[in-house]
Amino acid sequence: MKFSEYKYIRPDLEKFKTDMEQQLSLIATGKDADTEIKAIYRVFDILDDNDSMAQLVGIRNSVDTTDKFYEDEQNFFDEKGPHIQEQNQKFINCLLDSTNRDELVKEFGSFIFVKYEVAKKTFSTEIIPELQEENKLNTEYGKLMASAKIEFQGGTYNLSQMTPFTQDTKREVRHSAQLAVSAWFEANESTIDRIYDEMVKLRTGIAKKLGYKNFVQLAYDRLGRTDYAAEEVKQYRDQIYETVVPYVAELVKRKGNRLGIDDLKSYDLALSFLTGNPTPKGDSTWQINHAKDMYEDMSPETGEFINFMMDHELLELDSKPGKQGGGYCTFIPEHESPYIFANFNGTSGDVDVLTHEAGHAFQVYQSQKLIPDYRWPGYEGAEVHSMSMEFLAWPWMNKFFEDDTEKYKFNHLAGAISFLPYGVAVDEFQHGIYENPELTKEERKQLWRKVEQKYLPFKDYDDDSFLEKGTFWFRQGHIFSVPFYYIDYTLAQVVAFQYWIKAQDNSKEAFAHYLSLCKLGGSKGFVDLLNSAKLENPFNSGTVAKTIEPLKAFLNSIDDTKL
Repeated sequence: MKFSEYKYIRPDLEKFKTDMEQQLSLIATGKDADTEIKAIYRVFDILDDNDSMAQLVGIRNSVDTTDKFYEDEQNFFDEKGPHIQEQNQKFINCLLDSTNRDELVKEFGSFIFVKYEVAKKTFSTEIIPELQEENKLNTEYGKLMASAKIEFQGGTYNLSQMTPFTQDTKREVRHSAQLAVSAWFEANESTIDRIYDEMVKLRTGIAKKLGYKNFVQLAYDRLGRTDYAAEEVKQYRDQIYETVVPYVAELVKRKGNRLGIDDLKSYDLALSFLTGNPTPKGDSTWQINHAKDMYEDMSPETGEFINFMMDHELLELDSKPGKQGGGYCTFIPEHESPYIFANFNGTSGDVDVLTHEAGHAFQVYQSQKLIPDYRWPGYEGAEVHSMSMEFLAWPWMNKFFEDDTEKYKFNHLAGAISFLPYGVAVDEFQHGIYENPELTKEERKQLWRKVEQKYLPFKDYDDDSFLEKGTFWFRQGHIFSVPFYYIDYTLAQVVAFQYWIKAQDNSKEAFAHYLSLCKLGGSKGFVDLLNSAKLENPFNSGTVAKTIEPLKAFLNSIDDTKL
């Protein structure tokens, strides 16, 4: 079947509830272990069936946010999702209460119990109305971002389609493009402020109801973080500040030298070379055909994977009106299908997002036979697979960039390092927001600008008064939809750099190591996954400095003025 033939039927929630209760009556009620194990597998099937429908709705609604049918179905899941979560929470409680835990651990492993102990704290029937409202606010923000229509140079563009203009070799075009995007956000400033203010107050209220001091620890628990806490994250942010921020300042200075600009402004930062940024030399169809060749060459496993994705039409790549921004990968259990969503716009980001999301999709393709709770690692673990795949694809980049290949590699690696300070800035900002939920909208913007100046001291907004007052975070969807997720990208990036280092020595061995990690899925917590794979832990003092040294040596060995 092609993806377009995957059938959506709105779940019958009464039947779902009845089916769940029937199986839950066999768990933690004094039954023998075999009976409980069979009931648990049946629960997994019921949840998978329901999740498959939710995934189809989420995908089709994001592909076309103007489709009334899937908009209504998304509203249905926004409204009913917390009731589905209630049944899942009952299952968690039953599993934790079972007197047959030893036998269940033998069958399912111990980590599911660790995860469920954390998940148990994050839900109560008392917060269902608030969860429904949170879902609606997330959908509202996503729809607003997708609705952007920006008039520029005689055309009308969405936010993703404006990206090439921000990388134009003509400075006045970059400048005008930044101002045009800012003007759209400024026109919607009051709506975005209102959405976020409601989100912060709502999440803080949920946390208080559940007995938390504030939303911070609840957010960590929602994300399933089982083997580190806010203290370790702060120590990690400090490593980035001390080690990476000064080097990124050097990279920015090198960029200014390449561009011949003494006073780099924010609208100059997206351009890397006077000859233009590296770009893929064909459209999305051309790129996916080269991706097919690349993955067939990389390994038998990746070859099988890419052909499955193409045969079932599970790649939605082109940017178009009404389509939600960004990129993601998800999984449809009923069809054992990963799904990749992106917004190609003719920049090198097309290849980055393709290899990045393919890393997610390949990982879940390898671990799909594990129990649902182990298919995906936590976000930080999952991002290791995606970011590492970006680097494991390097030997084939000439297929996409041709004469721009060396330029792409320099820009990709320098950009990955330069991302780290921004990523931790987003995290520090969110800690400040949720530790001080009473901040006004103006104080939030002031906080962002203060954090931004700490980690990105070179960012000069020139005459863009809207960004200067602290609004760049408006466009970072993770801050709205999945609070505290963003630091995961930076943690994973530091681990992915280790795969870059391995691949410089032996790309085949690096891939074999990576494949073993993929097959573990989410059967362990983040730190345990790193230990199992003998990878350096970013939380440990000195790891960041040690990891970026070979990367700095590589970049410093290149005369980038000739690129």
